Amino acid sequence: MNKYIISKVNALAGRIMDGRPIGQKIRECVKGEVECLDDSGVRPLLATILVGDNPASQVYVRNKHSACRAAGIASRNIQLNSNTSQSELLGVIGDLNRDPNVTGILLQLPLPKGLDDASAITEIAPEKDVDGLHPFNLGQLWRKSAPLTPCTPKGVVVLLKCYGVEMAGRHVVIVNRTKLVGRPLAQLLLNEDATVTICHSKTQNLRDLGREADILVTAIGHRQQFTVGSEMVKPGAAVVDVGTSTVNGKLAGDVEFESVLKTASFLTPVPGGVGPMTIALLLYNTLIAAAMQRNAQIRFNPEQLTGLMINAS
Repeated sequence: MNKYIISKVNALAGRIMDGRPIGQKIRECVKGEVECLDDSGVRPLLATILVGDNPASQVYVRNKHSACRAAGIASRNIQLNSNTSQSELLGVIGDLNRDPNVTGILLQLPLPKGLDDASAITEIAPEKDVDGLHPFNLGQLWRKSAPLTPCTPKGVVVLLKCYGVEMAGRHVVIVNRTKLVGRPLAQLLLNEDATVTICHSKTQNLRDLGREADILVTAIGHRQQFTVGSEMVKPGAAVVDVGTSTVNGKLAGDVEFESVLKTASFLTPVPGGVGPMTIALLLYNTLIAAAMQRNAQIRFNPEQLTGLMINAS
């Protein structure tokens, strides 16, 4: 059996959509492409900017640099203190834009209070925007022609495709309207011909809407205030949990896992579901950014993995 074809099946009902084997496959393909680029003198280099001392952000940045090393991608981190001014931050971004060795730039969010993330992201050169959040890249997403797309939303779509979850013509309900997840994910799903409903804190009858979804995506991340139980899930629906909270010292998602798994046909775990896809797609975006800037060709596309997990057992 292919070592990537690994999954778990709940005998009572749903199937667990494990993002780890798919993420690992993407990482290995990216590593192979990086080696080919290196032979032709093209060397991807990801620069991250971390402002302040948020512990979670520090962990996320370390994980990104570790993933870069494993894939053969060079990386550097620019650490700025929490008192950094907006003009200083924009100056750092401008320096990285002008550095020909830097092919990708990632601004770790959230920023400390007093800093404007929107203007900072807009300052990043679109061709180096590996998060896919620059207005130009988001506009390309709307045109269905974006080479650099937001990593978590793209990871959700690739994960669904790998498990053979049909999106065309299906009703997708997204419980999140942020610019990082909900809004770009809605556009990606529209590009897949899904019918999309976005829900948020002002949405009425949220649980009833959830039960209408063929695919339910939740990304709230406040487990104490919001959970998705089986009463919110349509029998046979695919449920994607993007939320992350800490409960009793452990990472947890928005979904009441055991009860929902008995109702849903597919369910992502937290951790191990969408998270590995996000990191893998960041590496892919870093690869693509470098290739575009050097007019190099990339053979691998994560879309080639469609159906990878259909026959997994």
